[in-house]
Order: sequence, then C-alpha cells, then structure tokens
Amino acid sequence: MVSAPTLTAARRTPGHRHRADLAVLAVEVALLAVAVGVGFVLNRRGVGLYADAAPLYATWRPHLGWGTPAALLVAVAVLGWGARWARTAHWGALLAAGWLASVAWTLSLALVDGWSAGLARRLTAQAEYLTEVPRVTDIPAMLAGFASRILDFQPDSWSTHTAGHPPGALLLFVWLDRVGLGGGAVAGLACVLVGATVAISVPVTLRALGAPDAARSVVPFLVLLPGAVWMGASGDALFAAVVAAGLALLAVRGPTAAALGGVLLGFALYLSYGFVLVGVLALAVLVLRPAARLRALLAGGAGVLAVAAAFTLAGFHWWEGYRLVVERYYQGWAAERPYAYWVWANLAALLLSAGPVVGPALRRAVVSAVGGARAGWRRAALATAVRDAGPAVVLPLAAAVAIAAADLSGLSKAEVERIWLPFAVWLLAAAALLPAGARRWWLAGQAATALAVNHLLWTVS
Repeated sequence: MVSAPTLTAARRTPGHRHRADLAVLAVEVALLAVAVGVGFVLNRRGVGLYADAAPLYATWRPHLGWGTPAALLVAVAVLGWGARWARTAHWGALLAAGWLASVAWTLSLALVDGWSAGLARRLTAQAEYLTEVPRVTDIPAMLAGFASRILDFQPDSWSTHTAGHPPGALLLFVWLDRVGLGGGAVAGLACVLVGATVAISVPVTLRALGAPDAARSVVPFLVLLPGAVWMGASGDALFAAVVAAGLALLAVRGPTAAALGGVLLGFALYLSYGFVLVGVLALAVLVLRPAARLRALLAGGAGVLAVAAAFTLAGFHWWEGYRLVVERYYQGWAAERPYAYWVWANLAALLLSAGPVVGPALRRAVVSAVGGARAGWRRAALATAVRDAGPAVVLPLAAAVAIAAADLSGLSKAEVERIWLPFAVWLLAAAALLPAGARRWWLAGQAATALAVNHLLWTVS
C-alpha cells in the first residue's frame, strides 16, 4: 500500500521538474545576456573579438525581407499541427514531411536577407570554397599539393575556409561544379536541400536504436532548428548531413549499411579536422545497437579505413594537414580572439543555434543518465545501463561531450553557431524527454529564437 506522503511527493514530481526546466532556461537567458554585454564592452574597448554582435559572428542590423511571412507561416504550421501529426503520421510520410518542412524553414530564413545576399552570393565571398573551385583543374594534383598551400601569406595560399578544412570540403563543391551544378545559387540550394536531411537521419537513428517515440517527437524540433539560419547556406550544413547520415547507417541493421556509414564517417574526417570528435557519437551508436555490435564495428571501421587510405594514397596526409591548420589558425584572428571570453561565450552562441530547449532537455538527460549509471554500478554492468538509458539520453550527452572537447581545445573561438551544427542537431534528441504537453511551448521558443536572430542580425559574412 502506498502511503499518503509518497503519493503527495509523486504528485509534486512533474511540477518540480517543470520548475527545474524553467530554472535552466533562466540560466540560459543570463548566460546569453552576459555574453552579449561583455562582448559589447570588449568590442568598444577594441579587444580583438572580430564579431560585432558577439557572441555571434554577425552585425546588428534589424531588417525584414520577403522570406519573413513565409518563415512565420512555416512556424505557425509546425506549431499548430506538427507535434500532433508527428505522433500519428505514417513513418515514411513523416520523414518526407519533416524534410520538406525543414527545407521550407531554412529557405524562408535565408530569404529574409534576400535571394542574393541570403543565398546566391553567400558562398561566393573571398573566404569561401567557391572562390577556389575554378583553380582546381586537376583533382589528383590538388590533393597531392593541398597541404603545401594551407599556411597563409603565400602567393597560392588557400582561402580561409578551404585552408581551415581537409580537402574533402573543397572536393564537394568541385564535384558539384563538375556535374554542371556550379555557381553560388546552386551551391547554396545544395546546402539547404542536403542539410535538411538531418531531419531524416536523426529520427532514423533513434528509431533504429529502439526509440520510436523519441524519433517521432524530435522531428518538429529538427524542422524548427534555429541553426537553420546558418544551414542556408554554409558548407557546415553539408557536413552536418554527412555526419548524420553516417551515424544513421551505422545504427541500422546489416553490415552493408554499417560499411556505408563508415565510408561517410570516414569522409567526414576529410571535411573537418574536428570530426575526430564524431567518434564519441559513433561509439555511442555502437553501444546502443540492439545486436551485432562487433560486426557493425568491423564493417564501419573498414569503411573509415578505406576512405583514409584513398586520401593518403592520393597524397594528402591527415596529420600533416592538422598540424599545418593549427599553425594557420594562429596566423589569423584566432591569435587575438581571447580564449577567456570565447571559452564560455561559445556556449551562448550554441544556445542561439540549437535553441533554448537544449538546456532543459539536457538537464533531463543528465538526471536520467545519473540514475542509470548508479543502477549500472550496482549491477556491475555499466554498458547495460547505458543501453537502458536509451538513445534520447545517450546521444545528446555524447554530442555534449564532443562539444565540450572542441570548446576547451581553443580551436573553436567564435563562429561555433555554424561550426558546431553537426553536433548541435544531436543535442535535440533530448527534447523527446520533455513532457508532451510542454513541447509546443518549447517549439515556440525555438522558432522565436531563429526569427529574432535572423531579423535583428545580419549573419551574412
């Protein structure tokens, strides 16, 4: 028989959790306010933040555009019907609708800045990859000589973004050009269309790992991702899609899928040096798989090694590139950007990219993980406890660990609102832990964050 005090405590538990979520939201607001205030003061004093609207790499410029009504319409539609429809729709139809809605949301936000500035010319700036595409007339020669052009202040130094990444990033845009899809407008649209596939890959991963309800719950949050402000358009949208698809293939059954997932994750290592940290997420996926973990590990590992071998034989050595890119990093703004500010202000930028739901959702994930870990230690079976916690707990925490490592490294000072997108989308899996009745409010907060950032700031570099 359950005692009256126990019943009273049980009744208070949901309200207590709700208050705890709001307390975390208050901490997020305070962090953002302090980051903006300190950034304003440091900019006024001439400290080299190189971000006029710190903690974001943007400038203050309130504006409207013809994408404004479209963005509002998408937000209203998702808030009105998205969460309910996600629970009841046929799985295939849900994924298709999620992708289409994500494309509409991203395009609408981009068009707030106009077709030219918001999309067509966004990837044609001097620092971007497209400036290098006409200079790549021989792909094997480019790969073999890539590392020699990483350092700055040489006659043939790569542009900033090209130099800051392994050659796979440039290859994506070269391949687009080779198949007749060159130019800034096409590249921008490719970023939007491919980047939106994270609204498919993340739910597919959750479902494959035994969390079908969480897979459905997270779709509206992926659609109204505030980071869509930078998904349309940046190379990081493509990177996020490649990583998410690789993890999804690693999660589904069958060695062929795992091998293909390994190929994508291996290629991701040649899109960004920071994607070594994707290994944390890949390990989490393998632990969470319901069966055939060793087979998936071997097949996925073979795929990664095949890609690494191909690039190495072509003449690009990853470790040499990494060593040189660290040197290049401190040849530019990073030498002046103060670590003491960015190491915590980066987290404020992440909040604006991933949205305010992240803090409360992660709080619930941590609480669940701590309880599961204690149970695991008692059973001396921590791996079992991790699997029992479920992907909606483990994957967001794995992404948080990867982000923490990137932040502490000092190699991510500013601009993380787009750089960390491939990790931020996995943080949103924890939104499935929120009460169903509260999700619409959190979705509204996500949409409001994106709309505020896009209309108050000019995020075009």
